[in-house]
Amino acid sequence: MTRGKERSAAKLPRAVYERELLRLQTELVKLQEWVRTERARLVVVFEGRDAAGKGGTIKRVAEHLNPRVARITALPAPTERERGQWYFQRYVEQLPAAGEIVLFDRSWYNRAGVEHVMGFCTQEEHRRFLHQCPIFERMLVEDGILLRKYWFSVSDAVQEDRFRRRLKDPTRRWKLSPMDLESITRWEAYSRAKDEMLVHTDITEAPWYVVESDDKRRARLNMIAHLLGSVPYHEVPPPVIEFPERPPATGYIRPPKDLQTYVPDHAAGLVK
Repeated sequence: MTRGKERSAAKLPRAVYERELLRLQTELVKLQEWVRTERARLVVVFEGRDAAGKGGTIKRVAEHLNPRVARITALPAPTERERGQWYFQRYVEQLPAAGEIVLFDRSWYNRAGVEHVMGFCTQEEHRRFLHQCPIFERMLVEDGILLRKYWFSVSDAVQEDRFRRRLKDPTRRWKLSPMDLESITRWEAYSRAKDEMLVHTDITEAPWYVVESDDKRRARLNMIAHLLGSVPYHEVPPPVIEFPERPPATGYIRPPKDLQTYVPDHAAGLVK
């Protein structure tokens, strides 16, 4: 794992980023319509270290998509009952039906990372996961699911900087958990766990794609562009829509405003 400032690169200008992001998001809408009309099933797995930029990228991917077609899945810690199930069982329930896209904000790979490093699973459970995961994913692909897996790679210096900025920002402080702080002291343990995970699960049917994410703007554009290029979608002609003529008024009179309770005009006080 490359550390420190060795991977630093010029930050992508905001104007360039926003222009290309809008173009790519327009293509994502086309991809969505292709998935819907072709009744395809697309699964995108987002993994990586804490503060690697997964959440922001997922937000940009889903920003203009129809939530009835594309949904984000971020499962909480398993319940007592779920801990007694086959490990992959609760993830199977989240898989897409025909015409759907599922974006996994972390996934079954929790067992290869945080659970293994933090001791939340046994060595035997970890070993079994590394054995079963390729089998599980081959089954998904064999059944026709389009599976894409992205690992967001961030350097230790950038990760720590992002943690410190979260600590100072009251709108993002909730993102800084005790588990995040613990990950700073276990950097090498997470690196070893990630390397072992890739050895076992970087398979031909479902390869891993690494996204350099020290520059969030570059990471978002690179990941979205790759996803679009990896799916053989095509633009689906939209249906022809004709606006109906508004019928003539029939005498309706709106009730007086003082009969209803309106939200105070907070915005008016901001204008001087």
